[in-house]
Amino acid sequence: MTRGNQRELARKRAEKKQPKAKATSDISHTKRKEIDAEIMRQKQLKKAAEAK
Repeated sequence: MTRGNQRELARKRAEKKQPKAKATSDISHTKRKEIDAEIMRQKQLKKAAEAK
């Protein structure tokens, strides 16, 4: 009752569904931190502007 390569087939299907995930994982850790920090700064400025 072995299922053979069922796990491998499921992994391939999951890869097809998530092609964008690989593109973002290629970014270095420091570059990702910089991008996230800039996004947070923009959100904070927007929130501060709404509060005024």
